[in-house]
Amino acid sequence: MHIELQQAMQHLVAEQSLNLKEVSRFTPVDFRLGIQYLVAQDQPDLAQALAEAGLALYPLSEDILAISGLLAITREDWPLAVEILQDLVSIQNNRVQPMTYQMLARALACNLDVAEAHQVLETALQKWPNDATLIQERNAMAAVQDAMPASTLTN
Repeated sequence: MHIELQQAMQHLVAEQSLNLKEVSRFTPVDFRLGIQYLVAQDQPDLAQALAEAGLALYPLSEDILAISGLLAITREDWPLAVEILQDLVSIQNNRVQPMTYQMLARALACNLDVAEAHQVLETALQKWPNDATLIQERNAMAAVQDAMPASTLTN
C-alpha cells in the first residue's frame, strides 16, 4: 500500500468517519487495499463504509465487487453478499473463477436458498468440471442437505 493511501486509512481509523471528498480520488485498487487494511485493523464498520463508497463510485469494478462480497461474507450479511457476488458474476460473464462461484454458492446456502446454491455449483462445474474445491463444495452441500429436515430447505 502506498504511503498516501496508508495515511488516509490511518486517518479514517483515527477519526472513525469517512470523508467522501478524500476517498473520491481513490482508484478501485486503492479501495480494495484500503478495505483490506481496515479489516486487518479490526475496523469492520469503516471497511463496510469504504466498500459502500467504492461501490457507489465504481459499481462495475471487479476489484471492489470481489472485496465487498468477501467483506459481506465475513460480516455474515448473506443478502448483501449474494447481491454483490451475483453482480460480480454478471460482470465477469465467461471469466468467472471457481472461487467466485464457491463464495456465491455458500452465500446463497447461508441465505437459505439451497436450490439456487446447487444451481450455481452445477453451472460452475460445467465450466470447471475438474475443480476439486467446487466438487468438494457440492459434496459438502449435498451432505448437509441430506441431514436437514425437508421444511428447512425452502424459503
